[in-house]
Amino acid sequence: MCANVFGVLKSLFGKPFDGAKRMDHGGSQPQPPPQHPHQSSQGPFPQYAQYAQYAQYPYPQYYQCPPQPQPQPHPPQQHPTMARLYEVQREVASLGPQVCTFSGLQDEREYKRLERELARLQTDVDRVDTEGRPELQAARKRAAQELEGLLRYLEENARHPSRLAIEELSHEARRLVDEGVVAPQRSGGATEISDELVDALQAVILRLTQVKTEGRVPLRKARYRALTRLCAVQDVIEGRTRQQTLSLPLSGDTHESVHRINQAMVRVSVARSQLVALLMGLSGRDSCAHLSRILTELLVELDALDVSGNAAVRNYRKQVVEEINGLLKHLDLEVEGDDTRRYDLAQNDSIREIEAVRGHVSHLRGEVLRHCGTRDEFRPKAELQSLLTHLDQVDTAKNPCIREARRRAVLEVQALVTFLDLREALTRRRPGPGEPAAHRAVWLVLGSLSELQAQVLGFGGKRADKSYILLEELLTKQLLALDAVDPQGDEATKAARKQAVKFAQNILGYLDLKTDEWEY
Repeated sequence: MCANVFGVLKSLFGKPFDGAKRMDHGGSQPQPPPQHPHQSSQGPFPQYAQYAQYAQYPYPQYYQCPPQPQPQPHPPQQHPTMARLYEVQREVASLGPQVCTFSGLQDEREYKRLERELARLQTDVDRVDTEGRPELQAARKRAAQELEGLLRYLEENARHPSRLAIEELSHEARRLVDEGVVAPQRSGGATEISDELVDALQAVILRLTQVKTEGRVPLRKARYRALTRLCAVQDVIEGRTRQQTLSLPLSGDTHESVHRINQAMVRVSVARSQLVALLMGLSGRDSCAHLSRILTELLVELDALDVSGNAAVRNYRKQVVEEINGLLKHLDLEVEGDDTRRYDLAQNDSIREIEAVRGHVSHLRGEVLRHCGTRDEFRPKAELQSLLTHLDQVDTAKNPCIREARRRAVLEVQALVTFLDLREALTRRRPGPGEPAAHRAVWLVLGSLSELQAQVLGFGGKRADKSYILLEELLTKQLLALDAVDPQGDEATKAARKQAVKFAQNILGYLDLKTDEWEY
């Protein structure tokens, strides 16, 4: 009976993260919203007057990178100072989108160019003579504040801890690929992909998906770019792993074209390592365009071969062609994330679907907590199970960030399901007179955990809040209480205590998940 009762204490955590081969978008992407109108009649930079409503996204007029507005005609007899400020305004309108979407680091050439241009405009604004006129002073002040804000935003994003974390993880992945793939190839030795390398790359991908972006476009772009390249490398490496298990190429005696196909296969193997080096920034001489030309020429050569109706040779050539096409599809990643808006997962159809499920779960959670302890307790387990099925069917398109978003949504549903399961188990419990004291002690802890889990489910604060610290301390005390339980050799009590410990740890994990401020 004990085993059946405690069977309800299943883990809050679902299947382990299983990775992705190539980071695709996973849904259609709507067009950016229309640009805010530009009103030059209010003086320079009038569109920046209402920053408060864009607290999460400073300079919203720049994020969509819209076409630059046409300059408005100057009023007649305009003061030379105001005319110069209008000239500065036009230059800022050109630099703004570049600053607010720059996703690199401070040592990059583009960063230094943007910093130099903004500093030059600051110098020009400082030199403007306002002649003591209040309207000119106000216009110059607005221009100076805007330039200072853009400079600060540029520096903040390039030095942001999340941006540095992305770069550190990219360096770690680059080292793994260099040691496991590129260096052996350059030394002329045989490169055999190990399971350890595949697992290590998968771990880096998982850590990248969990880097916090705070909704900042530059950070989202940087993370997207790093993930896209690493997932492409993972796909190429897994392709080579599969090739290692294939049978040897056909004998040259089979057909006169087999020898040329074998030669092409050798060149494809070399090209695969070159592609990995290019994607990870480990190749200083080659370029994606050069490698693309080589692979395209191979396709032309293979297409010109006469296989004379030999089915085995034709299938062999088909395999080689598929290998080449699999490499070609990754060669556009040299500029991936810079000229697309795929990084904006808030506009992704799959993410919207996941968010709709999360909204429904939030409503159900509120109803469950509202009816908790009343006679008519609300127990929508069947509805929650259907939501889990729905989440399982969401198309992630092999995108690690969408996978992570779905995983978190699944955990939210599972947390509510396990809460309902435990409440039902506590309600059904009918202790007998001969119940062991250790068994009863475990149930007492479970009752306390149920009350604490209700608080965790309703918690909406941050880790710095006193309520978070208190919940964490109370849950830790329950773990200590379970450690103090002596099962006295009773196997059923041992199993129950083990499940209760796991349950408490999962509640702590869910509390941590709710407050880690992860952004897709």
